[in-house]
Amino acid sequence: MIAKDTVIQIVNEKIAETDYFLISVEISQNNEIVVAIDSDFGVDLNFCAELSRHIETILDREKEDFELEVGSYGISRPFAVVRQYSKNIDKNVEILTQKGLKFRGVLVSVSPDFFAVEIEKMVKPDGKKRKELQKDTVNFNYSEIKYAKLDF
Repeated sequence: MIAKDTVIQIVNEKIAETDYFLISVEISQNNEIVVAIDSDFGVDLNFCAELSRHIETILDREKEDFELEVGSYGISRPFAVVRQYSKNIDKNVEILTQKGLKFRGVLVSVSPDFFAVEIEKMVKPDGKKRKELQKDTVNFNYSEIKYAKLDF
C-alpha cells in the first residue's frame, strides 16, 4: 500500500511555491488515492491535472498500482484546516457546536486556537417595548465545534 505521508510530501513539494494548500489525502485499501486541495483564489482544473501528473511521475505504477483523483475540497463542505477559515474572513458562515447549538454569522477573525463570528440577534433592552437588532461577537475554539462552513 502506498504511504499517505509519501503522497503528502509529494503534494506539498509541488504546491510549496503556489497559493494552493493541501486539505486532505485519503488512501483506501485498494490504493485509491484522493487528494483535496484549496486556494485563496479558487482551484483551477488545469492545476489539478498538473498536480495529478506530478504525483503519477513520482509514484511507480510498476511497483504498486493505484487510482488517483485530485480535486478541489468543495465549497459546501465544512472547513478542515485553519487556512480555510482565514480565507473566508468577512463571509457568512454556519457553525454547529459539539453541544448541538447552531450559529450563523460573519466570520470576523481567526487565530491558531479559535475563530470569532459576529452574530446578529433580536434583544429586548430593559425599559423598551420593542426588540432591537444587536450584534455580538462570539469566539469558538476549534475543539468545541462539529463543523463550520460557508452559509449561502
